[in-house]
Amino acid sequence: MDAGQISELIALADRYAPGEGILDTTVGGLQVVRISRTDVVLPTVYDPSVCLVIQGAKQAWFGGDVLSYGPGEYLGVSVDLPITGQVTEASQARPFLTLKMPLDVMAVGELVSATGLPGGTMGPTPRGLFVNRAGAALGDAILRLARMLATPGDAAVLAPLAYREIYYRLLTGEGGAVFAHFALGSGHAGRIAEIIRTIAADLAVPLRVNDLAERAHMSPSSFHHHFRRITTMSPLQYQKHLRLTEARRIMLAEGVPASAAAYRVGYESPSQFSREYARMFGAPPQRDVKTARAVAYLYAGPRAPAGSNVSHSEI
Repeated sequence: MDAGQISELIALADRYAPGEGILDTTVGGLQVVRISRTDVVLPTVYDPSVCLVIQGAKQAWFGGDVLSYGPGEYLGVSVDLPITGQVTEASQARPFLTLKMPLDVMAVGELVSATGLPGGTMGPTPRGLFVNRAGAALGDAILRLARMLATPGDAAVLAPLAYREIYYRLLTGEGGAVFAHFALGSGHAGRIAEIIRTIAADLAVPLRVNDLAERAHMSPSSFHHHFRRITTMSPLQYQKHLRLTEARRIMLAEGVPASAAAYRVGYESPSQFSREYARMFGAPPQRDVKTARAVAYLYAGPRAPAGSNVSHSEI
């Protein structure tokens, strides 16, 4: 992306999505994230999406990796993942700005099949999260989508076409094979992605890992290997991270007590929930939520079912 593309996107975000936090827009699925502080560490659940930074900078911690990205770079998220992020460059005068676009994995898979693009089935199983620089062609496609903020009446007809172009540019760009891996539903990555969507769709369901491996047509050892490669954790660790992160969001966004949030995400023992929550977030639920109230506006809206076009609350 060039400076002119980024400047126009900033101007559109400033005009049509003012305010602080995670902002929905009149263009289906498109969100603007605006954060003016750098002192908040946020453990959140990222759904399949493309998050393009147009101002400021951010870091995301994924397993043992630290991913840093700034203007003109995007975070590609191929499956639901619990990630910790922190804005590293922002101020009141120049806030951190991101355009977040949903990644419709079914549409991406159909596009791969329809166009004969490389399917991404060769090579090792990829990580589910990565950073790439957006090229000029992808920048143009995103601009066409963002310009609909000025003409919301056009969005119902034209936004799906713009998203299709965005997906095409992603698939033909540097990270295209990664998106294709997860979208096609075949190969190790595609089959693990299907299982991840199943886990994320209902966090209260107990996991039977051998059953999941059988559904993925893998041996238990192969299933564990590829699952950890994509998510950096085991299936049980993955579900626990999703459960605890979602329970935290429920308490912050809906104001429910810890026991109710724990039950909703599948915990039967409040004491076990409290122990695991404190181990993950550094404080028991009540104390942690009280501290986090100052930035509760970052946890807006209900958690979306896996595969829907409604976003999780995240940046």
